[in-house]
Amino acid sequence: MPTSSASTTDSAKTANGGGGVQSLERAFDLLERMADAGGEVGLSELSASSGLPLPTIHRLMRTLVACGYVRQQPNRRYALGPRLIRLGESAARLLGTWARPYLARLVEETGETANMALLDGDEIVYVAQVPSKHSMRMFTEVGRRVLPHSTGVGKALLAGFPDDEVRALLARTGMPAATDKTITTPEGFLAALEDVRRLGYAVDDNEQEIGVRCLAVPVPDSPTTAAISISGPAGRVTEAATERIVPALQQVARELSAALATSVANGA
Repeated sequence: MPTSSASTTDSAKTANGGGGVQSLERAFDLLERMADAGGEVGLSELSASSGLPLPTIHRLMRTLVACGYVRQQPNRRYALGPRLIRLGESAARLLGTWARPYLARLVEETGETANMALLDGDEIVYVAQVPSKHSMRMFTEVGRRVLPHSTGVGKALLAGFPDDEVRALLARTGMPAATDKTITTPEGFLAALEDVRRLGYAVDDNEQEIGVRCLAVPVPDSPTTAAISISGPAGRVTEAATERIVPALQQVARELSAALATSVANGA
């Protein structure tokens, strides 16, 4: 892997009091800023948002390009590179495996299928599931990708975003109807997000599949945007059942959040 002498010098430095390698910390910070900006940025944008000088950013980006984690576009802007896909997919699988005991407890407490999903770009991807023990139960393939506007987890995740960012996402994805209950206008979806913020949970009421209701909550303070949900036949996931299920969802989400925070702290 080609490295510049400047990168080597940076590597010898550590962040103030953190014990970390400063050049690595800066490189990961730039990758996260690129992701936050939609995956493609110019050097001047990165310099403005990070506060780092352009020569430093250029050296870091040159190394990331050489490693395949960033690629330079014909227009000279930089985009996230293909090697990140493999890392992201592996991390998502591991996160799903790690979360399964929490989902299993949710199944025991609610009787319904439990899921964990992440926001990956403009799509929802399911990374873990523990099925209900009922003979009639819901099944979503791990790895399945869906648009957020027709799912409970999508509402739970996007409720934490500003309305203008949600509108931009919906403009990119469109809002096709999965059923006649699907919300298909930005105004209708933003109104649903207001309900999520007010109530503390999201509902998919026959919007992704007729006969199926889903209840979802975000995992607070997760290092990646994540939500958990239960799904089941509309005849079982009733309004009365919602009063019992939502507190269980929220409790498991809090425990997941605490476990994630501990994991991050131990890895620091």
